[in-house]
Amino acid sequence: MSAADLEISNALSGMRRTPVLTGAAKTAAQAENAAKDFEAVFIGQMVSAMFEGIKSDGPFGGGYGEGVFRSLMIEHYSKTIADQGGLGLADQVKREILRLQEMKQ
Repeated sequence: MSAADLEISNALSGMRRTPVLTGAAKTAAQAENAAKDFEAVFIGQMVSAMFEGIKSDGPFGGGYGEGVFRSLMIEHYSKTIADQGGLGLADQVKREILRLQEMKQ
């Protein structure tokens, strides 16, 4: 597949191309993404615990659809909170990931 075919395929599938990083920049970017994802999952666990005791009301409340919507809403909340600085956990996790990687080398 040629480069032009790949670009057309990416455009048609709606995928955006990510910049190619090398060396330490790649490692730092990957560590930052992993740390933010970890913090989002952590926040998601805390937020989901807040919603456990909430009962749905009315004739249209409850059911499988509401459960799916609630899980998607919690996931969106947790990612948004993590992207806006979160609890400060991502910075510490990123530092630890990079420190452990330096020790391995």
